[in-house]
Amino acid sequence: MNEKIKVYNDKMNKAYDFLVEDLATVRAGRANPHVLDKIRVDYYGTPTPIQQVGNVSVPEARIIQIAPWEKNMLKEIEKAILTSDIGINPTNDGSVIRLVFPELTEERRKQLSKDIKKKGEDAKVAVRNVRRDGNEAFKKLKGTEVSEDEISDLTDELQKITDEFVKKIDSTIEAKTKEIMTV
Repeated sequence: MNEKIKVYNDKMNKAYDFLVEDLATVRAGRANPHVLDKIRVDYYGTPTPIQQVGNVSVPEARIIQIAPWEKNMLKEIEKAILTSDIGINPTNDGSVIRLVFPELTEERRKQLSKDIKKKGEDAKVAVRNVRRDGNEAFKKLKGTEVSEDEISDLTDELQKITDEFVKKIDSTIEAKTKEIMTV
């Protein structure tokens, strides 16, 4: 791959990776430990990911269990989950914290599906913005030692890469939507 194109390919890849990470945090009726990825616990004054202060497991399809390494962290973990936006109330039994995920209603599934489609559109916009930046950079090469044919080839190549990423985003969104709509 041409070095001039590689820079834009990497940027598009980052936009796609961000989408995939973002979709991993969307809960789809089943317990997914990734919903806790963005939550930070105050661990002796330092914001720390939950996975680093305890053992996160999924004992049943709709339950996440957090067993902290230190018992005094129970309250901190509970507080962090309550202040987060995952919308689940933790239950604390003195040794572990359990998050019970309720079945999603049809209305909630449709709302999540809309949210996912919006995230997909945002990712496509990001990819297209990278393409636009690339095309502008290529136009600035006119009048230099780069021929117009080369500039045209670079633009075509960038368009092909853009199309590939848009297809990838569409299939990822479709898969996640299908996962959410499956009862």
